[in-house]
Amino acid sequence: MEPSRILVVGGGFAGVECARRLERKLAATEAEITLVSPFGYQLYLPLLPHVASGVVTPQSVAVSLRRILRRTTIVPGGAIGVDTRAKVCVVRKINDEIVDVRYDQIVLAPGSVTRTFDIPGLDEYAYGMKTLAEAAYVRDHVIEQLDLAAAGNDEAERACRLQFVVVGGGYAGTETAACLQRLTTAATRRYPRLDPRLVKWHVVDIAPKLMPELGDRLGRKALEVLRDRGIEVSLGVSVAEVGADSVKLTDGRVLPSHTLIWTAGVAASPLVGTLGAETVKGRLAVTPYMSVPGADGVFALGDAAAVPDLAVGGGAVCPPTAQHAQRQGKAVAENIIASLRGTPMQPYRHRDLGLVVDLGGADAVSKPLGVEMSGLPAQAVARGYHLMALRTNVAKIRVGTNWTLNAIAGDDFVRTGFQARRPARLRDFEFTDSYLTQEQVREHTASPAAGR
Repeated sequence: MEPSRILVVGGGFAGVECARRLERKLAATEAEITLVSPFGYQLYLPLLPHVASGVVTPQSVAVSLRRILRRTTIVPGGAIGVDTRAKVCVVRKINDEIVDVRYDQIVLAPGSVTRTFDIPGLDEYAYGMKTLAEAAYVRDHVIEQLDLAAAGNDEAERACRLQFVVVGGGYAGTETAACLQRLTTAATRRYPRLDPRLVKWHVVDIAPKLMPELGDRLGRKALEVLRDRGIEVSLGVSVAEVGADSVKLTDGRVLPSHTLIWTAGVAASPLVGTLGAETVKGRLAVTPYMSVPGADGVFALGDAAAVPDLAVGGGAVCPPTAQHAQRQGKAVAENIIASLRGTPMQPYRHRDLGLVVDLGGADAVSKPLGVEMSGLPAQAVARGYHLMALRTNVAKIRVGTNWTLNAIAGDDFVRTGFQARRPARLRDFEFTDSYLTQEQVREHTASPAAGR
């Protein structure tokens, strides 16, 4: 028998864990494994605020796929459409060549993209924190504002450049604001012309509470930490309009600022819309085995799938977190192996291990296995969890070394000049306009040239 063609879409937690398990459990004669990813690394997303604040270097949180995967064929590109009837995945390679990759089983783990709304100026002026390039860009931008403020003589312009707005009171927004506030506070000591009192950070969220998933006590503790550092937190408020040098809020306030960092949630990858399958709040509806109903050989997991949370029950779905994605990847691999060998598949079940929020320095709040912690003990748990979750020993050593060096020596506040003359926005990093419609996918795979 010819080996089964297994295609994994996505190089994140879910996709990489699935490919790793398939490599270990299947012989080369049983399966040919291909992974499609626009980048040659697995990004450890939870540490992006540390990249933006310079606590760790970008390469420390980007683990090479070729170091992790030894016999998987890696296709550098992005899946832009899937025809489940023809069993074809349409891929746009990084050189813009469009190819058709045929499969027998496909694992859809394309992750998520930044969720945006129809807010005037948002697409044009906001910065995201979803990709490695965005984190590096945000760091450059923030340091550039300090440089420009120090070099200028207009007091109003200086104050405008030293105000920073973060939209989103979840983990990403809270950690981003907390880590970058520490960066700018430390930086002002190296800028004698800057008044530290002019540096202001704002966190804005439409929700009535900060990080409600943590519970009331830890949510209040995180809020206290932010406010004790001088970060203004506005809850129950959203953004009405964004300009080049101002952010207007729904309560009528206008904040003079050249910096809006948008972290107000995520949405499933647009690839989901090309399948024509049932969705739950934008995520692919799947069975407890993570198979897509009515689509032969199709599995979906991670941020792009509404995986039933059997440990919680009551129709709940698993939250889009790294711990679930990693375990779902392994579970899908086992189910694919079971389907190839004619043994029963197993439903996915995992009890959530808890949450960790690193607020920088000695500040953190954590809830491992339901135990509420704050301060240094919580920070130890948070960083221990991150080190455990990194996939290679090289990555663990790099991140641990970065943390130690930053704690001892601090930051040099160097900006690389990344896209300094060409402002980059949300769409420039996530390529959300690259996907085909469902009809375009069908037309493409039906054409005589398809598959050549």
